[in-house]
Amino acid sequence: MDNTVFIIGAVWVEPNSSAAGSRMLQLIEYFQAQGSKIVFGTTAHRNENSIDLKLLGIETHNLRLNDTSFDALLLEINPSIVLFDRYITEEQFGWRVAEKLPSVVRVLDTEDLHCLRKVREKQYKSGNVFRTSDLLNEEITKREIAAILRSDLSLIISKFEMNLLLEIFQIHPSILLYLPFLLGKSVAAQNVPAFGDRRDFISIGNFLHAPNLDSVITLKKSIWPKIRKELPEANLHIYGAYPTQQIKDFHKPNAGFFVHGFVENQHEVLRNAKVLLAPLSFGAGLKGKFLDGMLNGCPSVTTSIGIEGYADEENWCGEVSNEWDDFTDKAIALYRNESSWNQAQRNGFELLRQFDKTEHESEFTSKLNSIFTDLDNHRNHNFMGSLLLHHRLKSTKYLSKWIEEKNKA
Repeated sequence: MDNTVFIIGAVWVEPNSSAAGSRMLQLIEYFQAQGSKIVFGTTAHRNENSIDLKLLGIETHNLRLNDTSFDALLLEINPSIVLFDRYITEEQFGWRVAEKLPSVVRVLDTEDLHCLRKVREKQYKSGNVFRTSDLLNEEITKREIAAILRSDLSLIISKFEMNLLLEIFQIHPSILLYLPFLLGKSVAAQNVPAFGDRRDFISIGNFLHAPNLDSVITLKKSIWPKIRKELPEANLHIYGAYPTQQIKDFHKPNAGFFVHGFVENQHEVLRNAKVLLAPLSFGAGLKGKFLDGMLNGCPSVTTSIGIEGYADEENWCGEVSNEWDDFTDKAIALYRNESSWNQAQRNGFELLRQFDKTEHESEFTSKLNSIFTDLDNHRNHNFMGSLLLHHRLKSTKYLSKWIEEKNKA
């Protein structure tokens, strides 16, 4: 593949802050391995956690919303693929791409299904049990599904979400591709510390991500006090970018509860921890913390939400529970039992096999080549997508143009 790929990011790439950042870096590496030139643009502001993409040979641009400067830049770049980072960037720029360069292949990387995460959060905070039918009447669902339909191809990171799109929303499989995290065969941890060489519990995750924030609050209020009582020698170390003041105030060394904030190298802290705790009550996609845990031989205790897209309970690299007293008991038992801990670690190494990038990248390349070969026919089979691009339904376009004119006043 010898072309230019224009990536429109929701944020600058932060692989050490979030799984989404790691995912984007994997996609960049894939396209570069295909011989593609990468151009990256975003409306977001850089911060201290953003990597310098120019060091990777990537041309970067600061984009402006609701501004024709994007149109000129797009024509100058003249890409063969535009990759949208999450549905919101497709809403903002997809119609411009379709108008100015209709032959460009438009790819949406969903990261995770935001509608699934948001509706689960809404039901959780309302005290209701989530059902997939709850998704159907929500505005965010309609917006995200519309973005998927308008795109030539959407990358889906979780098998659970792939099935949801196929079965609940009846989206044609030709515009979907299951593409999980992409790992090289040599990535799996070697010579990781053994059970007896590790100590303490760990929690890790970006605090701008609501499930992680809620998870640490649950640890502090409902789980850690009992663990500490049973294991007074153990500590819990909390890592994650952008901790709120509430999370910072949880820092209580006398209670064994340590809030460290951002960590430059998550692998180092996971290699030395004995058990990863993640009492996730809502969420979506593949949670990158577990992949990092498996890579570093650190078993985990989580919920059915946590293991979603990875494995079932029997094959999980640790324990699973949705009830906090039981969750706590299982965490204590795993911390104490070397035999169970070793089996959990082996399960984690086995689960890593499903992320071998060789097969997944081959399928991605084949899919893109198929779309390029017969783009018109591919789009003709996606009538709903063409319908949503029809001028009468271009609400995002005309809202953007209205704002553009308003800004001129």
